[in-house]
Amino acid sequence: MEALNKSFFLFLASRPSLDRFAKRWGSKFGADKIVGGESFEHAVPLIQSLNSQGLRVTVDHLGEFVASEAEARERTLECLQTIRMISAHDLNSQLSLKVTSLGLDINHDLVWENMIQIMDEARKHDVFVTIDMEDSSRTQATLDLYKALKKQYSNIGTVIQSYLYRSDQDLEHLNEVKPNLRLVKGAYKESADVAFPAKSDVDHNLKLLIKKHLLNGNYTAIASHDDAIIQYTKELVREHDISKDQFEFQMLYGMRSERQLELLSEGYTVRVYMPYGNDWYGYFMRRLAERPANIAFALNGLFKK
Repeated sequence: MEALNKSFFLFLASRPSLDRFAKRWGSKFGADKIVGGESFEHAVPLIQSLNSQGLRVTVDHLGEFVASEAEARERTLECLQTIRMISAHDLNSQLSLKVTSLGLDINHDLVWENMIQIMDEARKHDVFVTIDMEDSSRTQATLDLYKALKKQYSNIGTVIQSYLYRSDQDLEHLNEVKPNLRLVKGAYKESADVAFPAKSDVDHNLKLLIKKHLLNGNYTAIASHDDAIIQYTKELVREHDISKDQFEFQMLYGMRSERQLELLSEGYTVRVYMPYGNDWYGYFMRRLAERPANIAFALNGLFKK
């Protein structure tokens, strides 16, 4: 049933007609509960509220798979503006981005040029940038881009997904550049040729990746709502006397807010992943595919007063 639910929502995520409908009626389906607003200006007061509670943030302008160079340059300008506004409002926020939105599928020189602009601006304003990981067909190109940029910029990280067989080896190869990584389970539909079909194997592999990356001495963001993963991390760092300055927990905006504050009260660093923009539909469907409990959350948004 879990696999069926995941396939169903990932199928819905790929429907352009539903995407168009969702952009028009987003708030009716609870999108305003998990998205920070249609623009970064709308997200600013929400970030300030989270910061006032002690929570850190990373923001992501929703959208991926652009079809033209003009669109890629437009998304780049959006990232530049977001970085400037993070600095201008003195927000405790990082920037997350998807390189397909910057032209990864169009031209290597284009995505490189756009990333250099973004990283120069981010370094100027002391803003950390994370390159989000997308589906497995783009994993190698994303990691190659990250490693090349890491040679020039220290304020950059990327993401490793535990549902991919290759992730342990990727962690080994990245270790030479001492990467700052967000470790996640993964939310795209993948075949059994490249990804673990069973949730138990995905969970087990995430634990292995967390342990290896922390013991390698690298900064680690554990991005999971799973209490078993959170508890595993707590026990691991106690056993190996790992400083709380070497890792953080990350959770999605609008989900498990009380748990975020509990972890914060226990002295852990907690970062909230806040997407913004009107291109929210694919993101929302992947969240429903990840966790059955999120379906009830969506229905509550549909019938709210």
